Amino acid sequence: MADKSLDPDDWPAFRATAHQMLDAALDKMQTATEGRVWTPLPDDLKQSFEADLPVQGAGIADTVERMKDLLPYGVGNTHPRFFGWVHGAGSTSGLVADIAAAAMNANLGGRDHGAMYVEKQVVEWVRQMFDFPDTASGLVVSGTSMATIIALKVARDQHQGQLVGYTSTQAHACAVRAFDLLGLGKDALRLIPVNAAFEMDITALKSAITADRAARLTPFCVVGTAGTVNVGAFDDLTAIADIAATENLWFHVDGAFGASGVLSEALRPKLRGIERADSIAFDFHKWLHVNYDAGFVLVRDGEAHRQAFSDRPEYLAEAARGLAAGNPWPVEYGPELSRGFRALKIWAQINEHGVDRLGQAITRNVEQAKLLERLVLDHPKLEMVAPVAAQIVCFRHVGSDELNAEIVLRLQESGIAAPSTTQINGQLAIRVNITNHRTTDDDLLILVEAVTK
Repeated sequence: MADKSLDPDDWPAFRATAHQMLDAALDKMQTATEGRVWTPLPDDLKQSFEADLPVQGAGIADTVERMKDLLPYGVGNTHPRFFGWVHGAGSTSGLVADIAAAAMNANLGGRDHGAMYVEKQVVEWVRQMFDFPDTASGLVVSGTSMATIIALKVARDQHQGQLVGYTSTQAHACAVRAFDLLGLGKDALRLIPVNAAFEMDITALKSAITADRAARLTPFCVVGTAGTVNVGAFDDLTAIADIAATENLWFHVDGAFGASGVLSEALRPKLRGIERADSIAFDFHKWLHVNYDAGFVLVRDGEAHRQAFSDRPEYLAEAARGLAAGNPWPVEYGPELSRGFRALKIWAQINEHGVDRLGQAITRNVEQAKLLERLVLDHPKLEMVAPVAAQIVCFRHVGSDELNAEIVLRLQESGIAAPSTTQINGQLAIRVNITNHRTTDDDLLILVEAVTK
């Protein structure tokens, strides 16, 4: 018994069971537009995942049935009326790609094997998307949080002194976390006020840099945001790029969802200047609908990127031939040696649909946000609380904060829709994010009717 592998004793039986799981998964995806948006996990299922550590396994048939039981109880982002947070909706190509990736079980930390060439192709495609030079480098990562850490480490390594950086008060918290994790400290990141459109105040940025230099500190980077979390605002990236060039600052763009707008006719003008960034962090699993998780970091200076992470010990020595060839390895561009084959589902999504179709889906969501804005403005019980820059609409029911909070909770609990709440200028707002290729105009009508009834 001790010399038996973990493979099935009965491969035909396993194959039949695996096909049952595949069919259940496909059924889930095919009916994604139906039923409730969010369904809480029932108590009996919660309790079933509070069992003691198994000593004897239950077998594959039981395991598959348990996984099938979970399918109706996701966060809801595959449904067209999931509006609360910036989650992508996923795609069928991601399901197929994950099957292939699981079968290969490839580690993309390094070495010379087929999966590595898929990731190299993805890096090249991203370089072309943002019109970066041939010398640029990139890496598939878990998400924008990790991408930001990687980019800002490269930036930090280019400067000396007591370093300080800048971003807007509307920027994502991942920038603050990156400063903390890189040993710079949260206080080293200056939060610059925003204007009425929730974009970084360029005059305030210049003043902050001047004040820090006068205090004998060393400004080293500025983080512009392409799509803020609260309202979807885009900083003036061209103006920030000009300041970064004048002040010798590393220009990083947090484009978690908004950077994908370079593929959209509706959003491309808002991204002017992103091609001048020193680094960009963004997520394929948001507006490009690659299944979680799939982030990316792109760095203009590929050599600086490699120097920030390359440390090949003797057991990872490079070779001109054999399995240890294929240099440089991805581990030289980030902190992880153990890396899954995330690149395959990115490649599959782009290869299947092409960037034109992906961009058209983004444009459609932007148009739907404008439609929702019109519906709000035309309704006597509703009011807008922030301008619509892209795909996020912040509005409220005329009344108290408590009323609006209760409306959102009831929408979520009823399964009709899943918006979220946020604070805008001291008011609680109903926040609707539309980053879903399955959302239709009718879904927005259903939302407005449910909010106002």
